[in-house]
Amino acid sequence: MPACASCHGDSGGGNAEGGFPRLSGLAEDYLAHELDSFADGSRDHEIMGPIAQGLAPEERRALAVFYAGLRAPPPDGTPQPDDTAYDRGRMLAQTGEWTKALPACAQCHGPAGQGVGAAFPPLAGQPAAYLAAQLSAWKAGTRHNDPLGLMKGIADRLSDDDATAVAAYYAALPVTAIGGGR
Repeated sequence: MPACASCHGDSGGGNAEGGFPRLSGLAEDYLAHELDSFADGSRDHEIMGPIAQGLAPEERRALAVFYAGLRAPPPDGTPQPDDTAYDRGRMLAQTGEWTKALPACAQCHGPAGQGVGAAFPPLAGQPAAYLAAQLSAWKAGTRHNDPLGLMKGIADRLSDDDATAVAAYYAALPVTAIGGGR
């Protein structure tokens, strides 16, 4: 998959500096849904839209199968114990902030960010820049391919600092076998 590797890495591990997500080890149905969303325009991206539109449905499914079958790499690093942004991100991820009507991320994405089914992808080990960009896209309304439109309401309630903190927390978590792969 040379074309995919130019952004997502040789083994689908993502590109933290470029903000490109990890694909390896994600659920096949989730990957297929995202590629289909790029193809039908329900998920907007200047690079991925034309690429997905140029693929036949069976080619999109084959890519999903391929990347789901790859082992996810370890996270780039671990946070320092005195990292207050990480601590804030962990709190939001694990317990939420009910005074802002923010549920815990773990309620949908699993207690360790491992993902739940095809609708709620793994967050653990994804590049922080990618996660923060997706929260920004939900907030801006340029991404809208989630079940029941849940993420728009959540992203709207997150400050930019909180979105960055949650992204940093999940980027530092190890990828688990639960939820990834087929």
